[in-house]
Amino acid sequence: MAGSIAAQAAVLGAILLLAGLAAAQQTPRAPAAAAAPAPDPGCNGIQLTYILQGREKIRPFVPDRNKQPYSFKANASVLNGGTRPLRSWAMLVTFGHDEILVGVGGAVLTGGAELPYNTTEDAGNATSFSGYPQTDLLTPIATAGDITQIQASVGLVGTLFAGPRGLVPEPLPTALTLDDPDYNCPAATNVTATMLTTCCLLTPEAEANATVPEANATDPTKSFLPRRTGDLVITYDVVQAYPTSYLALVTLENNAKLGRLDNWRLSWEWRRGEFIYSMKGAHPLEVDVNGCIYGAPGQYYQSLDFSQVLNCEKKPVILDLPLSRYNDTQMGKIEHCCRNGTILPKSMDAAQSKSAFQMQVFKMPPDTNRTKLFPPANFKISGGSSLNPDYSCGQPVPVSPTGFPNPSGLDSTTLAVATWQVVCNITTAKGAKPKCCVTFSAHYNDSVIPCNTCACGCPVNRRGPTCSTTAPSMLLPPEALLVPFDNRTQKAQAWAQLKHYNVPRPMPCGDFCGVSINWHVSSDFNKGWSARVTLFNWGDVDMANWFAAMVMDKAYDGFEKAYSFNATAEGNNTIFMQGLEGLNYLVKQTNMSGSDYLVPGKQQSVLSFTKKLTPDIDVVAGDGFPTKVFFNGDECAMPQRFPLKSGGFRTHLSSALAWVLLMASSALLLLQQ
Repeated sequence: MAGSIAAQAAVLGAILLLAGLAAAQQTPRAPAAAAAPAPDPGCNGIQLTYILQGREKIRPFVPDRNKQPYSFKANASVLNGGTRPLRSWAMLVTFGHDEILVGVGGAVLTGGAELPYNTTEDAGNATSFSGYPQTDLLTPIATAGDITQIQASVGLVGTLFAGPRGLVPEPLPTALTLDDPDYNCPAATNVTATMLTTCCLLTPEAEANATVPEANATDPTKSFLPRRTGDLVITYDVVQAYPTSYLALVTLENNAKLGRLDNWRLSWEWRRGEFIYSMKGAHPLEVDVNGCIYGAPGQYYQSLDFSQVLNCEKKPVILDLPLSRYNDTQMGKIEHCCRNGTILPKSMDAAQSKSAFQMQVFKMPPDTNRTKLFPPANFKISGGSSLNPDYSCGQPVPVSPTGFPNPSGLDSTTLAVATWQVVCNITTAKGAKPKCCVTFSAHYNDSVIPCNTCACGCPVNRRGPTCSTTAPSMLLPPEALLVPFDNRTQKAQAWAQLKHYNVPRPMPCGDFCGVSINWHVSSDFNKGWSARVTLFNWGDVDMANWFAAMVMDKAYDGFEKAYSFNATAEGNNTIFMQGLEGLNYLVKQTNMSGSDYLVPGKQQSVLSFTKKLTPDIDVVAGDGFPTKVFFNGDECAMPQRFPLKSGGFRTHLSSALAWVLLMASSALLLLQQ
């Protein structure tokens, strides 16, 4: 009997053992949470550490193990073990398993991207994390080794994929480094199977420039990083501070040589429960107090009249006020406000290169102290025009307080309580198409070289007759420049038949650009030459305060003047042009001329050049044409060829094209009057 029971127990034990082994093979065991690493006694610089705290197989379960998703938790830390404070730290992590970040604590993505964030968007480059709210790490000497002041910890939660390499070894990043040119970080090494670390040391140049007062600085309000510059700089000044609120002045300054914004839209993310009580000089896109009434602010500020609150969104969108509100005592009266969101480059109008507004911000615990001041994060700025550039903004960086003239008129300066700076730079998305294009023509050739096929992109699902997106654009007669592309077919075919040009089958697609610019070489003499610039607006919106820039590598030094535009020579190769006062509107396309189709709004001017300073210029060979053209800051698509010289047509085109464009512009001016 006893032997029978023992035999049954042995069989049962074997079955349970086999089942356990099978289960272990089906689901990988997640590693135990790693303890916080002890500081490396050998790192007297900035120690970066990444610990994989656990991973777990998640649905969907797929047969292809390369595509099997796993959830993961990790911790990244930055420890200052040196003798110099680390200001506005940023850590770069190069992920290698297509990680998707769904949660980030103790830091923010430097580029302000939304979560969930696919790290593959970095195209193999590192993902950058910036400290928030702890932006600065002081030194152990100045803090008696207080770990809360010398170390920052970043908690990460996300999804990764096994990939062709599998999960053995553990899916750790391929690199860790510090985004600071003053430090040199060697390749990270494995301390354990789940821990990666590196020690970043000051470069010899930075070490030589370090000072004792800087190294022993304990007050983060007395030591700042130098102010930086970029295409667009946002300055966040706290000008008045109270225990539960503060007054902030937000200034947008355009430093881009040719960039501009129309109807700007500014947004950010409140990270500590703040809300906007009031504003002057701007207004939110939505007046929404539900987040306050039904959230934590409603419980904390029980006696506050929330009907007077302006916005409680976590990510508010802010718009500029129209010019009519500038003298409004309730909403306006802020310097640089109220221009309907227009910010121009300084080269065009320095007075309109800034925009500003003021707002009162209420705070939430634990920040109900007048010295607890934190800016919002994840700033984003965009324009309302398709011709406006795209911007990528960094995170706020504390800088020296801004100085303001004393409002009483005394010869003194009033400093802001605290100041942060956000640097935004113009970016171009991979594969992005231009928004304007250029055509070339000349008095010595009777054909116009049109914009390139699909110069500004071709619609994917365009209805109508099939066209070729790869066939080169067809040469045109000069009058065809005044006709929309869809109405040019007959003119282009007739011109090709007359000139014995080949006609592609199918015909090439249009350029699909909202603005086109014709550069016409109208004369060429021994002592000088001239060109005519004509702007065409094919869009449905008038363009106020337009500007254009022509890069003339060979002809720049010979530029004399523009006769109908306000033109100046900028830098060492660029001619900057804008409309004269009262004539700075490029009107939209209309049928005001009585034609069967819409005709574009037009403006034109003749430009004169001398050969005194450019005796070797060869206008016909291409020196008389711009190498780059910008309109409202956007770089236009350029033709791939120049007009060839053919003696039989010089007089014909000089009269034909000049007459067509001159009469069209004259008619337009008469109709506008």
